Amino acid sequence: MIRASDARSWIHCPRRAWLDNHPPQGYETVAPSEFDQLVMTLGNRHEWNVKRQLEKTHQVVEAVSPEHTQALMQARVEIIYQGKLGKDDIIGIPDFLIRHESGQYQPADAKLARSEEKKEIQIQLGIYRQLLGDSLPALVFLGTGEVTEIGDEANKEVEKFLSGMRAALAQPTPPPVRYSESKCKACGYNGVCKPEFEAKGELTLVYGIDSRSAPGLEQQGIDTIRKLAQTDPAAIADVPYLKGMEKKQRAVLQAKTYFDDSIHQLKPVALPGGSWVHFDIETNPLTESGQEHVYLWGFLKPPYDGSCFEYVWTDTDSQDRQGWEAFLAKMTEYRRAYPDLLLAHFSGSERQKIEVYADRYEMREHPTVAWLLGDASPLFDLLEVVKECLVLPVASYGLKYICKHPKLVNFQWDDHDSGSQWSVVQYVNYLLTLVPDDCTRLKRNILTYNFDDVMATRKLELWLRAL
Repeated sequence: MIRASDARSWIHCPRRAWLDNHPPQGYETVAPSEFDQLVMTLGNRHEWNVKRQLEKTHQVVEAVSPEHTQALMQARVEIIYQGKLGKDDIIGIPDFLIRHESGQYQPADAKLARSEEKKEIQIQLGIYRQLLGDSLPALVFLGTGEVTEIGDEANKEVEKFLSGMRAALAQPTPPPVRYSESKCKACGYNGVCKPEFEAKGELTLVYGIDSRSAPGLEQQGIDTIRKLAQTDPAAIADVPYLKGMEKKQRAVLQAKTYFDDSIHQLKPVALPGGSWVHFDIETNPLTESGQEHVYLWGFLKPPYDGSCFEYVWTDTDSQDRQGWEAFLAKMTEYRRAYPDLLLAHFSGSERQKIEVYADRYEMREHPTVAWLLGDASPLFDLLEVVKECLVLPVASYGLKYICKHPKLVNFQWDDHDSGSQWSVVQYVNYLLTLVPDDCTRLKRNILTYNFDDVMATRKLELWLRAL
């Protein structure tokens, strides 16, 4: 059977959807990550709050089976909770079936999402409409408090999903897919799939080779990582997203690092002088307002020991502007203290968030904001230097991949499991707990993680200078 809820796995990866329906031994139950579990918990909480609001003005009855659902519809119950729908090989359980004035029922789901445009939501609600067989739009109770509609515009994606799922489920083996470090590492089936990719030398295990460029290489006979590592870059014809000698050279060197952990320096590393302050932020995307909240702005200033870690912290997104203005005050303080200030960060996230906040509070003309985002900006992205000058033996050019590698920076975080999603879990638990000792512990965990992040960029700076 095809479940409407399969859309989430399908959008992520068709192979994952197949494995959900044909679980390998030992994977009958794939435990969600802590972050996914948190999203589900908050989603259930949002659904329950929507249900409570509806119960204030409507009769809401929970369905226990498909037969019971049909009986409740025939009895013209105002709202059916967790109705069970099915037709042919498709089943779906909408959060609500709401009786329209026409007598027909509208499917409705409570979603934490900020928009109904996410493809998995379009498919899921579109399937509910198809199972009901009426023309009414489906409703989505968004996490922002808005109620939006999904109509016939979702039909194309629904048919694409159903035909793809039917074709995949009819096969005795999983559908062929490409490896993606960002998606696959977080998937519960990674332990099943990655060894297969490694055994065949799947090209997309190499950083910089993705599903758009791999087929073109394979057509040239370069169908394994080993063959790519042994190929003269000049002999590689242009393929999508792998054009030009520089990119081809990097791809070949990246393939070589897969086998020997080698480091290749493409050009001299040149780092500016000045007073470096290392900078990293932590954000919460799961806010009630729907706006991502930077709850922690962390800094490591000279001389770069534990006593030199400073931060701006806000407890809730209701203090969002307060935190932003405290960050600007901290920047003004550093600008006075260090006339040659360089604000070092890793990746473009920090600059992007400053731009978001400048627009959110209409402060582009604020002197400190104009300085941070202007031509003489002190912001300095270490990732750009790394990518421009080096080819490293890593599957992804994330801070932890580079800094944890024993042959590279070899800096280890205090909590091995910490990461961006981990920090969101810690922060939301901090907001929800009523136990003071737990609050203190969770906040300390997050601050330790942020300190490790800024210390890692400091260690990366020193490693780059040593080159």
